[in-house]
Amino acid sequence: MPLASPPAPLTVVFDLDGTLVESAPDLVEALAAAMAAEGLPRLPADEVRGMMGAGARALVERGLRAEGVDLPEERMLELYRVFLDHYDAHIADRSHLFPGAEAALDRLAASGAKLAICTNKLERFAVKLLGELGAADRFGAIVGGDTFGVAKPDPKPLIGAIERVGGDPARAVMIGDSATDVETAKAAGIPSVVMSFGYTTTPPRELGGDVVIDHFDELDDALRRLGLAA
Repeated sequence: MPLASPPAPLTVVFDLDGTLVESAPDLVEALAAAMAAEGLPRLPADEVRGMMGAGARALVERGLRAEGVDLPEERMLELYRVFLDHYDAHIADRSHLFPGAEAALDRLAASGAKLAICTNKLERFAVKLLGELGAADRFGAIVGGDTFGVAKPDPKPLIGAIERVGGDPARAVMIGDSATDVETAKAAGIPSVVMSFGYTTTPPRELGGDVVIDHFDELDDALRRLGLAA
């Protein structure tokens, strides 16, 4: 009797902001710069954290909406550019990997897992941020909200990230922190792990993910519970 083929390598796809990287402090400052350009006050950091997850333009729009401001498209684009310029210059002033993330990535790589990023951040900023943090080379693919012309929760970026690392969707998992990530994973037909410390106003255990964990030290066990141990 022929021996059974070993399972395909596990593909682990991470969201970026609020999942792998604590980037809120620098995003808060970029939004404050855009708001100041319109003569508007700085929003509280905790409030801004709950606005994140849909990309930079959506963050600026949500910040303006919080102040009851509705601007013409041309002015909105000007403020969006203020945000991008400020963020580009200060992308990793205070951002850092979440506790335990580096060790978890080491364990996954040692097990043979394929690693990728799927974020709604613009691809060039995702690459730059991970490069500044010394983590870009860990990932076989870094997919941003503009990489495929559509953003999460459309499943195309997630499927594309899996394909770019040569992974199998049947042996893949999405690690995220928001409803957007959970919806993306469901649309792609793959399980999701929710990090409870991320950027969401909805309680993490109400997002509909398959597993919720509180620290990267729990990721290996979460993958075992999903039957996806690398």
